[in-house]
Amino acid sequence: MAADARNQVIGERRPREPGKAPPSSAPSATTAAFPGAFPGTPDRFSPGRPPTAASAPAVTPLPDAPGARDTPTPLVVHGCWYPSADPTGAQVAFICDRAGVPQLWSAAADGSAAHLLDADPDPVTEVSWSPDGRWIAYTTAPGGGEHTRVLCVRPDGTGRRVLAGAEPGQFAQLGRWTRDGSALAVTVAEPATVDAVAAVAAGSGTAGHTHGAFRADAQLAALPAGWADRDGHATLLGGGNRDHAGPGPRPGTAASATGRPPGSEVTSGGLAAYLIDPEGVGSPVLLATEAGAATLRVCDISADGRFALLRRGPRGRREAMVVRTTDARTTCAVPVADGDPWIGRFSPDGRTLWLRSDADREFPALLVATLGAGGECLGLDAVAGRDAAGLELLTVSDDGGSAVLAWNVHGASELEVLTLPIAGQDSGAPPPQAVAVPLPHEVVTRIVPTGPGGMFLALSGSQRRPGVWRLPDGASSLPPVRTGWSARDEDAVPPGRPPVRPRPVRLRARDGLPLGGWYYRAADRDTGGPAPCVIHLHGGPEEQERPVFNPLYHELLGRGLDVFAPDVRGSSGWGRSFVDADLGTGRFAAIDDVADCAAHVVTAGLADPTRLAVMGRSYGGYLVLASLVWHPDLFRTGVAVCGMSDFATFFAGTEPWIAESAAAKYGHPEHDRELLHALSPMSRIDALRVPLLAVHGEHDTNVPPGESEQVVRAAREHGIPSELLLLRNEGHEFLRADNRRLFRRAAADWMERHLNG
Repeated sequence: MAADARNQVIGERRPREPGKAPPSSAPSATTAAFPGAFPGTPDRFSPGRPPTAASAPAVTPLPDAPGARDTPTPLVVHGCWYPSADPTGAQVAFICDRAGVPQLWSAAADGSAAHLLDADPDPVTEVSWSPDGRWIAYTTAPGGGEHTRVLCVRPDGTGRRVLAGAEPGQFAQLGRWTRDGSALAVTVAEPATVDAVAAVAAGSGTAGHTHGAFRADAQLAALPAGWADRDGHATLLGGGNRDHAGPGPRPGTAASATGRPPGSEVTSGGLAAYLIDPEGVGSPVLLATEAGAATLRVCDISADGRFALLRRGPRGRREAMVVRTTDARTTCAVPVADGDPWIGRFSPDGRTLWLRSDADREFPALLVATLGAGGECLGLDAVAGRDAAGLELLTVSDDGGSAVLAWNVHGASELEVLTLPIAGQDSGAPPPQAVAVPLPHEVVTRIVPTGPGGMFLALSGSQRRPGVWRLPDGASSLPPVRTGWSARDEDAVPPGRPPVRPRPVRLRARDGLPLGGWYYRAADRDTGGPAPCVIHLHGGPEEQERPVFNPLYHELLGRGLDVFAPDVRGSSGWGRSFVDADLGTGRFAAIDDVADCAAHVVTAGLADPTRLAVMGRSYGGYLVLASLVWHPDLFRTGVAVCGMSDFATFFAGTEPWIAESAAAKYGHPEHDRELLHALSPMSRIDALRVPLLAVHGEHDTNVPPGESEQVVRAAREHGIPSELLLLRNEGHEFLRADNRRLFRRAAADWMERHLNG
C-alpha cells in the first residue's frame, strides 16, 4: 500500500521526543475559591480561601489568527454542526470543515455567507456564544489529540485568547457561561505527577471526590453479577489512603503494568472546575476539584450565582450534583444518563432544576427536582418520558417556560416543544402539552433556542452531510429551514453515486437478547443474491449506530461491498439493561454478538458467508481484534481503527481521567486483571489467521498508538500479513479532510483486495 509524505504504512512507529509537562501540585482535599470577583459576579463566589490544587488557568492573549476574516474558497461537500447563537438569534457561530478541518465560523442566521473566525489548523470541537454577546468560546484539539484547550474570540475575529489548557499536558473543557456572560466555567485536568501520590495519601484520607461524603470506593460498589472478586487494595489513578496507584502485574509476569517499580506509579493531578473572566481582569474562581476524577463538567450556574450544576462520574455511573458556591458543598445528587453532557438547567429563581435523567428507569426522561433555599432536593418527579425511547437532548428556555426535547427512537430522532409546568402548580393540573416538530432528516445532534418557539437545529441524516437548520420564532409546528451557509442535500456526495438509505435490521443473539442495526445495500450490483459484506462496529461501547451519512460506508458501497452496522450489547439507545449487559464477563457475550450478527445477515440471504469482513474504531476496533481471535474462521480480514489490543497496556498508557472512567466499564486494572487479560486479544494472538490492517492517529492519548503497533508486530511474528497506517496530526478522532480521505480509501482498498480479490 502506497504512503504519502505525511502518513505511512509502517510496522514500527519511529520514536518521537515526548513533550515535557510542567510540574503540578497535588489535587486539593478541599474545595475553595480564589479571592476576587468578576464584574457583575456576586461576592459569594469568593470565600477568600486559596485552593491547594494546581495553579489556576491564566488568560493568555494570542495574536489575531492570520486571515481570520478572509473566507477561503468553500468546498462544495462540507458539513456544519454545533451551532451557538448570539443573544438576538441573528448571528450564529458554528463548526464547519469547508476548509478541510473543523474550524470556528460565524454567519447571519438568514444569510448565505459564512466567515472564518480562527484560521488556525487545530480542530474545533465545541462552541458557546456568551449571553452578553461579547465573546465566542470554543474548544480546540492541538494536533488533533486529546489535550484540548479552551479559547475565546470577539465576534469580529479579534481579541483571540486562551482561557485554559495553555500549558503542555493539560486538558481543558468548556462549561456553561454565567447568566450575565461575565465568566465562563471551564474544567482543567492537570498533568500526572508521581509526587501527587504521596501528597494525596497525606491528605484527609477521603479518596477521590471532595464534595460531601462521597468515596471513590462507591464507584466500584454494587457491580453486576459476573464481575471478578474485588478484595485487594489499590488505587486506580488517584485518591487517598490506598496502597498504590496503577494496574498491577499481569498474570505470569513480575513487572507492573505501568512499567514502573512499586510505589512510583503516576497518579492524576485531578480535575478542577473554574470560572474564568475572558477579559482577564478578575481572578479565576475555583468551583470544584476532584482527585482521580473520571469527568467533571459545569452544566449550569443559577442566575443568582448561588448554585452550580455539575456532571461527574465514570461512564454508566454519571450523576448530577448541585453544589453550593458559598461553601462548595453538594446539596443534591441525582443519577443521570450518559450521552450529551448538557444534562439540565436551573429555573430563573434557582428553586427548580430540570434534568435529563435515567434515575430508577430504563430510558432517560425529563425529571424536575424541587430545590430548597439551601439547594437541597425536596422532591424529584417525572415530567415527560417514553416506554421504549430515551430523552437524548434537553434544552430549557432562559425564562424556564418551555423545553425542547429530542427523543432517540431506535436511532432516529423525534423532536417536540414542551410547555413546562409552573413552579408550585397543583399536582392535579393537566400534564404539560407537547408540540411535535417535523424533521427533514433523521437525527438531531444539537438544539439552540433563540426566543419564543424559535431554535437552531444541527441535523444529520442518511442523505446529507451535517447541517444547521432554523426554526423561526413561534413556528414550532412547521418544518425547519436549512440555513444558506449549510451544504445542500444534493451536495452530500459527488454526482453519479447517490447516498444509500439504510434499512433497520432486528435479530436475536444466541442467548436470546434482541439486537438491532442498519443494513446498507450496495446499489451497483444485483440485489437478489448474497454479497461481500463488511460488519462495522461503533465505538464507546456506549455509542449507537445512527442512520446518518457516513463517507466511509459510501466508499465501501462504491466498491460493491455491503455494510451491516449493528448495535451489540453495551450500546446506548436500547435501555439501561442493554448498556450494562456487557459488564464484567458479559463482554465475552458482546464478542459473540459480532458473530451472531454476521450469521444473521448470511442466513437472511444478504451476505456471502465466504466474503465477510469486520471493521470498527475505538471500542469497535477492540471488538474487531477480539472477533478475529475468538471466531478465527468467520471473517476473511479485519480493519481495527484505534482499537485496544491489551487492557493492561491500555490502562497503563491512556489518560488518567479516561482510565478512571474506563474502569467502571471494562473492569479495574488491579482487581480484575485476570478477567482483563482473558478479554485482551493479545492473550489469544496465536489464534489470528487472517490479514489485519490497523489504523491509528499518531497523537492518540485515549487509546495510544502502541495498542495497534503491538498487535501488528505480534501478527507478523506469527506469519500473518498485517499493516499499520499511522495518520499524522490526528488523535483518537480523524478530523482533517485529507487524512479522512486517505483512511477511507486505504480501508476500502484493503477490503476490496481481500473480499473481491
